[in-house]
Amino acid sequence: MSRPSILCISLSPIHADARVLRQISVLAEFGDVTTIGFGPQPAGSSTHIEVPGNLTTLPQTVSGVFNLGLKRMKASELAAPAIKFALNALHEKKFDLVVANEARVLALADRVAQGAPIWADMHEWAPEERTHILSWRLLVAPLMTYLCRTYLPRVTATTTVCQSIADLYLENFGVPTQVMRNSGPFQRLSPSPSVEGKIRLVHSGAAIHGRDLETTIDVVKALDERYTLDFYLVPGGDGGAYMRSLVERAAGCKRIRFLDPVRPHELPETLNRYDVGVFWIPPTHTNARLTLPNKFFDYVQARLAIAVGPTIEMERLVKEYDLGVVSTGFTAAECLASFADLSEDAIARFKANADAAARALSFDADAEVARSIVAKALAAR
Repeated sequence: MSRPSILCISLSPIHADARVLRQISVLAEFGDVTTIGFGPQPAGSSTHIEVPGNLTTLPQTVSGVFNLGLKRMKASELAAPAIKFALNALHEKKFDLVVANEARVLALADRVAQGAPIWADMHEWAPEERTHILSWRLLVAPLMTYLCRTYLPRVTATTTVCQSIADLYLENFGVPTQVMRNSGPFQRLSPSPSVEGKIRLVHSGAAIHGRDLETTIDVVKALDERYTLDFYLVPGGDGGAYMRSLVERAAGCKRIRFLDPVRPHELPETLNRYDVGVFWIPPTHTNARLTLPNKFFDYVQARLAIAVGPTIEMERLVKEYDLGVVSTGFTAAECLASFADLSEDAIARFKANADAAARALSFDADAEVARSIVAKALAAR
């Protein structure tokens, strides 16, 4: 019997998308995986269809914006240039399972599945992905809500990154949603030894304006000479403008460095040489308020202490496993105050606790969620 044919749709640079790469690693256990998305062929893919990088994933054409403005959702659901390309590229191809990453491809997945089961990995809370941007809130948010309301009840399985967001999908769309966290593979690392008189802070991720990395810089500037901070940042979609502004803000502080980003699978080993992973993200929208990002799990696998703000899902895990400190708020003064409890002895304890929790907070557990979904979906083929 031939291996099942599985389609994975993700309108992202899949080769650098840590969550989708982990997803593909499980899919490849069950069948031959065709991927469609931006960039070169990702690891684990048998066949890759590359979407041209100049095509947008939303209907940002004159007619597309017109239809969004008039709330013509049916006319908008397949109108994005990247989705039109994918629909044409997948014409007449048949699959035993279709995986749809994020709400914007739900209509596409429904069309190309031709009755095959669909696993919708929503990542975060789609209706409020970028509601801090006025044009998104007015034009795109209604489309995301329409896509979720229309297509999620038709899929075989739905997943998201944390329980709080899973609850939102159930409450708003009546769709039971499983949790598959942004956890990374278990790493056989040990906490790095301390360096006398130094506390090495680190932050990894994307340079995106809403993450308020200015506060991180301001906190480190206010800390004493023992503290250093290294950033491993991927430029955002603004041509690097925000990252340049961060470099300018940190100018004059020799204790802050901006280093080249490393590939997702290299991050834990790179971060392992530090002491504390930091991330204070203000709750400017639902996804920020409930975020449980890749970097949190990278910090755990790197065996770091963790310093975060009172972000619901991160705070819960920090306290459950005693991994670090949680500030009372998101201002520079509140984040700075949390360092009063971050002695060198406390850091050593938090790093040891991260080591003890590394298996439980790895992809080992979340991979089983994915395996169960795929096995059940394919069993019905």
